[in-house]
Amino acid sequence: MNTSTAKTEAIASDVWFDDHMMHVRLLDGREINVPIEWFPKLRNATEEEKIKWRLIGKGIGIHWETLDEDILVSALLHG
Repeated sequence: MNTSTAKTEAIASDVWFDDHMMHVRLLDGREINVPIEWFPKLRNATEEEKIKWRLIGKGIGIHWETLDEDILVSALLHG
C-alpha cells in the first residue's frame, strides 16, 4: 500500500520584533520566535530598518532590501 503525506509549505503572513526576538506569524496560525542574535544584520539594524521587510516567494521568505538580508521560513522552522 502506498501512503503519501501532503507536504504543507510554511507561509509567513507577518513579522515583528521585540528587544531580543523576531516573531513570524504563519498563515496557518503558528508563530515562530527566534533570537535576533542568530541574524547579525538584524541584530545591528535600527528599528526603522527592521520594520522595512517584505514577503518574497508568496511568503516562503522575508526580505530586507536596505539590509540585503533574506530569510526562508523553512530555515526558521528547522533552526
